[in-house]
Amino acid sequence: MSFEKEELLNKLKESAINGDSDQVVKLSKKVIEVGIDPLEAVEKALIAGVLELGEKWINGEAFIVDMIAAAEAMKAGLSILKEEIVKRGGSIKYRGKIVIGTVEGDIHDIGKSIVASLLEAAGYEVIDLGVDVPAQKFIEAIKQYNPDIIGMSALMTTTMLKQREIIEAIKQANLRDKVKIIVGGAPTTEDWAKEIGADGWAPDAASAVELVKKLLK
Repeated sequence: MSFEKEELLNKLKESAINGDSDQVVKLSKKVIEVGIDPLEAVEKALIAGVLELGEKWINGEAFIVDMIAAAEAMKAGLSILKEEIVKRGGSIKYRGKIVIGTVEGDIHDIGKSIVASLLEAAGYEVIDLGVDVPAQKFIEAIKQYNPDIIGMSALMTTTMLKQREIIEAIKQANLRDKVKIIVGGAPTTEDWAKEIGADGWAPDAASAVELVKKLLK
């Protein structure tokens, strides 16, 4: 790797870690301009940067706000570099596809967004349905995206009941055998996941990534 190339990729990685979206956009454009392989920039700078920050977060050396900012910066760079990768006839090789959302009646976003960010950093394609997601929207997402895993978050004891309803609706739609389902959120437990027929439960974002890896082995 030439010094100039290495320096540019290092700057891109640091900007992603720092959550500086404007700088990530600028440097991603520069990557294309000088002819660096955009796929290499995604893997060695953007993904590597967010993974590094993810490790710090797990070890208590970074905060939730840092992870969210880094994830947004990574997405900003990905949107530019993905376009160039496709132009060159390539594609990002994802380790799996995950649809994630906070269930109907619940508008808590931060935990779900951190899980999505860490999964993206770990090399998975993530379709984030957002918050207050009804069963039908999860069903439509299974049909549209054909994901490997559905992730459902609930942060209140009242809304965690929706996780059961959504799993039942997916069964009724004859789609249950097409997808693994994982659940999480403050009031949920491993026993709850087993009771409602989910394939797994994670107590936090880092555990969710490990759970996904295990389910997709």
